[in-house]
Parts: sequence; C-alpha cells; structure tokens
Amino acid sequence: MREAQATFAREATFAFQPREREGEPRMMLAEAGTGVGKTLGYLAPASLWAEANGPSVWVSTYTRALQRQIERESRSIYPDPKERARKAVVRKGRENYLCLLNFQEQINGAQLGNGDLIGLALTVRWARATRDGDMTGGDFPAWLPTLAAVPPSVQASPANLVDRRGECIHAGCQHYRICFIEKAVRASKRADLVIANHALVLTQAAFDGARTARGLKGDNETTSLKRIVFDEGHHLFEAADSAFSAALSGAEAAELRRWIRGPEGRGRRGRGLEARLLDILGDREGARGAMSQAIQAAAALPGEGWSGRVAPPDGQINPIGPIENFLVAVIEQLRARSGDRGGADLGLQCDARPATDLVRERAPEAAKALAAIEAPLLALARALEDVLDEDAEHLGASERARIEGALRGLDRRARMTLPAWRSILKAIEDDDVEPSDSDPDFVDWFEATFLYGRVVDAACRRHWVDPTEPLRAAVLSPAHGVLVTSATLVDPALEDPFALAEMRTGAARLPTAPKVLRLVSPFDYENNAKAFVVTDVNKEDPRQVSAAMRELFLAAGGGGLGLFTAIRRLKAVHERIAAPLADQGLALYAQHVDPLEVGALVDIFRAEEDACLLGTDAIRDGVDVPGRSLRLLVFDRVPWPRPDVLHKARRLRFGGKGYDDAVARARISQAFGRLIRRADDRGVFVMLDAAAPTRLFSSLPEGVTLERVSLVEAIEATGAFLAKKEA
Repeated sequence: MREAQATFAREATFAFQPREREGEPRMMLAEAGTGVGKTLGYLAPASLWAEANGPSVWVSTYTRALQRQIERESRSIYPDPKERARKAVVRKGRENYLCLLNFQEQINGAQLGNGDLIGLALTVRWARATRDGDMTGGDFPAWLPTLAAVPPSVQASPANLVDRRGECIHAGCQHYRICFIEKAVRASKRADLVIANHALVLTQAAFDGARTARGLKGDNETTSLKRIVFDEGHHLFEAADSAFSAALSGAEAAELRRWIRGPEGRGRRGRGLEARLLDILGDREGARGAMSQAIQAAAALPGEGWSGRVAPPDGQINPIGPIENFLVAVIEQLRARSGDRGGADLGLQCDARPATDLVRERAPEAAKALAAIEAPLLALARALEDVLDEDAEHLGASERARIEGALRGLDRRARMTLPAWRSILKAIEDDDVEPSDSDPDFVDWFEATFLYGRVVDAACRRHWVDPTEPLRAAVLSPAHGVLVTSATLVDPALEDPFALAEMRTGAARLPTAPKVLRLVSPFDYENNAKAFVVTDVNKEDPRQVSAAMRELFLAAGGGGLGLFTAIRRLKAVHERIAAPLADQGLALYAQHVDPLEVGALVDIFRAEEDACLLGTDAIRDGVDVPGRSLRLLVFDRVPWPRPDVLHKARRLRFGGKGYDDAVARARISQAFGRLIRRADDRGVFVMLDAAAPTRLFSSLPEGVTLERVSLVEAIEATGAFLAKKEA
C-alpha cells in the first residue's frame, strides 16, 4: 500500500467511528488526486467495520461503469471469488435487470411468429452465463438486439426485457425464486459492502423518508443506510437534484395510466393493477371497488398517441381529457414566452408563473382528475396494509413479500408522485405573481422536448433551488457516518478550497463542520501532460471544429476523446470526420450515434488502443482508460452550465458569475483527471475555445502549464509530445 493510500485509509476511519449525537453524522470530505488509490483506501476500513459491526456499508458512485470499477477493486480485499460474491454485492435499480417474466412473454410471442427467435435464443445463453442479469451496464452484449432486422418492439433488448414500468408482481411470479433483482436484494442484505449508484441510494432515501414521516417502516429492498461512502462525490448535488424533484409530463402521466390500466394498444405487453392484484384482494369488496375506481379514473390520463394530439405537426390539436388539455395550454405558454431560444435543439423553457389565463383555467381541472386517481389508490393501499395487519399470522412469506411489493408501487404513486403533481398545479392555480415573489426554495418551470423538429414531451417541473436540504434530511442526518470523496472535490480558486464542496454535498447544513482531507496526485504532470487552448478556431463553425479535431486525432495516432456540450454538434463533427479517420485506419465511435450503452463504448475504446471516441458529459464522467488508449482529450468549447431556468435561480442564490466559473472549472478538472490514470501515462489536453478564461484552468494539477497556441502549433506539439512516449 502506498504512503498516500495508507494515509487516506487511516483518516477515512473517522467516518466509521460512533457519532456523538443523533442527527450529527461523522462526515468527512476527502479529495484524493488520481493515483493516490482512494478506492482501496476506503474499501479497507469499510470492509473491516462491516465485518466487525454490521450492517452493510453502502458504497455509492455516479455511474454503472464506475460501479463495475469499484467491484473490480474489491478483489484486493476479497481475492477469493466465492467470498467476494458474498461480501461485495453490486446493486442497481430494477430497471437494469432482466425480468424473466417479460422474457417468457417475449419468447411466447416470438414462437407465434412475432419476434426475434434467434436474438432471444442468444439471450437465453447469456442469461445462463451472466453474473447478475444486468442488461444495461453489466455483461449483456449491447450489439445483440440489432442482429436481426426486426421492429424495436420485438427485439431482445433491455427496453423490452427489463421492468421499467414497475409492473413486477414479486412473489406472485413463477420466477420469483430465481429472479435476478430479488437475488441481488437478498444478497445485499447479507453483504458487507453494497456497491450502488447515487441515483438508487438517493431515490430510495426519498422513498424511505416519505414512509418514515408517516410512521411506516422503510422499504424492504434496502437495509438501513448507517455508513455511506459517496465516491465521485462531486456529483452528489446533481444526483440529489434529480432524486428530490417532481415532473408532471405527458410521458410520465401516460406511464402512470399504463401502470394502472395495463396495455391498451394492439400487440402491447404489460400488466395493469387488475392483473397484478386481483388474486391478492380476493373477496374484499371494498378493495376491489377502489381498484375499479382507480382504473376508471386513470382514463383521464394521456393515452396512446397523446403527443400527436397535443402538438401535431399540422397544428390541428385534438386533446382528450384534462391532462392533455393542460399540456396544450403549457405548450402555448412556452411558444408565447420562449421565442426561438433553444428551438428544436434544446427544447423550450419558461417560468411556470405567472401563468397564462388558459394555463390557470386548466390547472384545476387537471388537479381534480389527479385527485380522482389518488383517492382510490390510497384506499387500495390502506386495504393492503390492513391485510398485512389483520392476517399477519396466516400470511406466508411469499404472500407477504408480494403484498409489500405491491404497496411499494402504490406508495410511490399515491403518496409521492400524485400529491407532488397536484401541489405543482395548485401553485399555478393560486399564484399569478412574478417568479421572484414565489417560494424561494423551489423553481417551477414549463419545458417542451423536441425530436426531429416536433414536440415529443411537455412537462411542468419542480426542483429545489438547493437540493442539499432534502439530501441532508433524508440521507445525511439519519446516517452515523458519511465519507464523500473524489479526485476533484476542492476548488483552489476559492479562499476556502472546500467551501463549494461543503455547500454542494450538504455538509454545510449539518450542525458540525466536516473533517476535510486533501491528498495530491503523485504523478509527474509537468513532464507527462500538456494543456493547450487553441486561439484560431471558430467554435461556432462546425467545419473548423471538425477539421481541428480530425487533425489532432491524426497527430496523436488515435487514442483521442472528443467532448461536446451539445449532441447536435457531436453528430455534426462525427459526420465530417468518421470517413477521413477510417481512411487512415482509425476507428471512430460516438455516443448518441452508435447504438451502444456508454459503458460498452468505453470498453471498446479501452480495448482498441488507437480508436477515437466522441461523447458528452456521460462519457466525461465515466471514462477510466489507463495507458495509450486515451492520450488526447479535446473539448469543443468551455463546458459552461446551460443557462436554463433552474440554473438562473441557482446562479442568483450561489454567487452569480463566480458560481458559473466554479461549475465550469470543476468540469474541466474532472475531464483532465481522465487523461492521466497511471504514473507512466502521457496525455495532451486541448480546448478549442479561444475565449476560455485562464481562471477556469486553475484547478488543473500542479505542474501543468496552460499554453495558448494556434491550431497548427497544437497539432505539431501534440504529435511531438506523444511521439516521445513511443520512442
């Protein structure tokens, strides 16, 4: 173990010591530069604490790819594969795992001539060999669904085979005992280390917090989170923002209708409430009546083809029901107030309040329709709770598990989602003041999403201005110890380098200040890294950006990663440089172009030493490619935060231009950290934005000197610098 790594492990034990007072966890913020070995540095004390004390320590990271990376690192703690399988378990959301019931139904359809028998047969072979059944970030071959020329609706793909709609029937399923997700849940309860992701941990915490507030026990699918390690902790703010938000959208409302009523179109698969719960309810007339009322009331939600009715290409709107009518009014307000800002590329946005007269007129109708769904769902939930209470001594384990699973789904929708939607509508109905006079803790806005120039979704969104408040209440305060770590946690440009990290992780909201630790990278950046800002490329001209990126990739001989702040610009560059690079023997892969999951693209990029890859922020945050496979990183422009409604509110709250700088500086630092992963790596960082302020590069590692050069000079310097390594 390296000296810095030993220091990290020793200091990290702070988070595993007993807390002094309720609501005051032992919280630690630790920045460990690339090469320190922070993963093993926290796995060692975490594994020892869990083995001696229990329950499990949850290790959370930002992406599924990073979960796999942490699991690989755990081999140093548990070298025996069988022991590691017991003690270090990877947990993901249900929507990641193969659902065997969906798989069976897909096979049945294929046998009748409506499906891809070859693809399904290959999936059977994968299912017999897979480690954990993860189809989206595990060992499922992403290319398999596209082998045969069949419609997407019948492909052997994750979209058709995982449980994305919450339609699981739990112990009522004939495959329950061998279900991949149930096996993962059971294993996580016995494990010492549970390797999860921020989205799962925070979403589960939000749900558990809502149940606890009503005096109910937490969700059966998680253990009590008393000791938590947040790796890639600089993403906690964004993860909390997503987990503790609400959105009344056409797509979400249509999904709720399907969840309640089941499939209504021809050839659709799925299971509505009646198919999932009828046999559980038995002869309980009150509960059956509540279910029937919910099914009937859900007809007011958007149905099949709703987007074509509320925003048809020919402008002839034909909404059905109060929710679709409300969405029509939302789209009209967006078009009236958004102008051409963003357009079909970024969509439309505007403040929800003050709302137009039409929106205020239709909001109460939509709220009434939602209340008519919520009431019978609540009655149904109470009836199931009564079953658990009154029949406790007669219920078998499988029956209880099935009822508890049904209650989880009902709770999420009847006690969280629907009340949140109605709250948004109530605020719109009651409040016609200026946005600056509305609730300072929340931001409400309207948004329309476009695809190929037409509206495909419309939403009313509500987010916390500072999501660390619910993060503190639901996650930090109930915990006994929390370690937040990252290679890029501090901001050297600030008087207190940890100030921004304390604010964005929720540590600033705790009664006692967190323990802080900073360990710098041991790598020789002065000799092994170069950083250039190119001064003569017009970032607004896709031809110039494409030419610059092509020549830089060629000068490096491949191993290039191009990062973009917009999908449209990524696709434009890919279209122009893919063929010229192929002519020189360099393969080019691209997120949003190649039909592969991000983790699969990164795996290919890592394996092919001279390939190139284009991506957006998901690539920037998920790449771990040591060695020559990544030796050049090119930004098309400064990754400023998008100036949308939500960011403007946060900018006002957190410091104006200085907040913008801090966000952009962190993103640049995070990207640079992907370039040098080992002591012998050499790499070049290039920014194709002449207007990039020097202050944004102050967070680069010590020893890196920023040079402003012409494109020709950057190309020549890149080739010469990387050639030294090969020589």
